[in-house]
Amino acid sequence: MSTLDEADPVCPPPPPGLETVIIPRAHDIGGFEVRRALPARERQMVGPFIFFDQMGPGEFLTGKGLDVRPHPHIGLSTVTYLFEGEIFHRDSLGSAQPIRPGALNWMTAGSGIVHSERTDPALRDRPRRMFGIQSWVALPKSAENSAPAFAHHDAAALPMVDEGGMSLRLIAGEAWGLRAPVDVSSPLFYADAVLLPGARLPLPDQHEERGAYVVEGSVEVAGVSFDAGRMLVFRAGDALALTAGPRGARVLMLGGAVMDGPRYLFWNFVASSRERLEQAKADWKAGAFPKVPGDEKEFIPLPEARVTVKAETRPA
Repeated sequence: MSTLDEADPVCPPPPPGLETVIIPRAHDIGGFEVRRALPARERQMVGPFIFFDQMGPGEFLTGKGLDVRPHPHIGLSTVTYLFEGEIFHRDSLGSAQPIRPGALNWMTAGSGIVHSERTDPALRDRPRRMFGIQSWVALPKSAENSAPAFAHHDAAALPMVDEGGMSLRLIAGEAWGLRAPVDVSSPLFYADAVLLPGARLPLPDQHEERGAYVVEGSVEVAGVSFDAGRMLVFRAGDALALTAGPRGARVLMLGGAVMDGPRYLFWNFVASSRERLEQAKADWKAGAFPKVPGDEKEFIPLPEARVTVKAETRPA
């Protein structure tokens, strides 16, 4: 879910081959750090990816855990991917799914869905670490009002390649000759790559917009080194590769086709028109969204003082 409103940090000018470098803004939510890379002042979308949050790494004390109460979404797919820890997902379709490291949790809101994200009570008997990424993929106009859907694929079901000091798992979409099993609504790619020191990872050349988020270690691009906590957005069409630094690197690769027009964001809603956002706001306030089976007692109220953001797209 979306929670941050802080101003974006100032980012340095990008080196040759890169369109921009984004430094995520950090926010502490009860002792647990979240760092948001998208949307940012420099760039609000990379392909269909309109939201990108790093959760942690952090630790919940004994008896504590993640407790994101039921909240709504429209016009997007939420993508949860963990490196450490576990989250229990419930939604208004009746899905009840633990999310573990390396697995893909893909929930398509379409016309509207409600979900919660919590730590299972059985896992709160001792301190627990949490580290992962939650991203949103904006839906094309043709799918904005589609029926909501949920898909989960364990780590073993996702295609992998392991060669030249690189281990890459394709989370979603298509790239590097691999195709992930989850159905997507527009051309995209999303991958988790672990690189040994000096290993190279070429950017896929079939996608219009391409980015990389450095999770751990460092990478070099065009002779410039970038440490963890940087979102790199590359120029379209340039044949580039990432080279892992002396400590190796872990990067999430993402991108896809340019969206079919701008998107508006309010809280957890994404839409191609302000009118659709206003309708979603009214529906949530009126209790018109469905309940989450097994988590019906709580919900997050609609924020009253939030700014609607327009996410621009680049010309195709």
